[in-house]
Amino acid sequence: MLGVAVSTAVPGVGGICPFVQPGVGAISTQSWVNPYLGIDGLKLLERGSAAQEALDALIAADPGKDARQLGIVDAAGRSAAWSGRQCTDWFGHITGPDFSVQGNMLVSERTIQSMAESFAGSGGLTLPERLMAVLEAGQSAGGDKRGRQSAAMLVYKAEEFPYLSLRVDEHAYPVAELRRVFEVARHQLLPFVDGMPSRQNPTGSLPKAVTDMLMTPPPHRPGGGGSGP
Repeated sequence: MLGVAVSTAVPGVGGICPFVQPGVGAISTQSWVNPYLGIDGLKLLERGSAAQEALDALIAADPGKDARQLGIVDAAGRSAAWSGRQCTDWFGHITGPDFSVQGNMLVSERTIQSMAESFAGSGGLTLPERLMAVLEAGQSAGGDKRGRQSAAMLVYKAEEFPYLSLRVDEHAYPVAELRRVFEVARHQLLPFVDGMPSRQNPTGSLPKAVTDMLMTPPPHRPGGGGSGP
């Protein structure tokens, strides 16, 4: 799996920061966002560039590089990051095998330290669970010094469609709300996605227990949800 989780004090972050392609890589473009760093970065990775090679090429070609922040993980787990000198304090990044965490306009460095520690200590979890925990760790350690507004998670597995795509576009506590939605999706959506058609199995293979669960009203399904007006 490859994925990105992100939160910020701007609405709709899920539409502008995360870029993921199965079997290729995951990119988060941050600070004063340039989405083409994500778009073009995936193209470079698909053509065979490693994470650092792709990052070097992207930054060299971006006249606004000093205000950009970028994290890349390629399909081999190699990671690379950039934090331009004009990013807003506190800003910085940490990379390691299979991950990159970065942030700007943060309360302190502790935010990304906590995120890196969370990822390193959660190897027994699935990638979506790890990403959710990493985001919560960053929020608990201070997060964005301006406050909170949106959060998102985008994960791809083997197929060309997302394995999990969740967004909280505007909320007073977006990471907590993303956790709530994630728990509903973990019980209700992911078992459905696991049985959906694939390139290898065009008819799919949904277990009867999953179809029976989805035929019941949302409030009565595992994880709850869907009980509002």
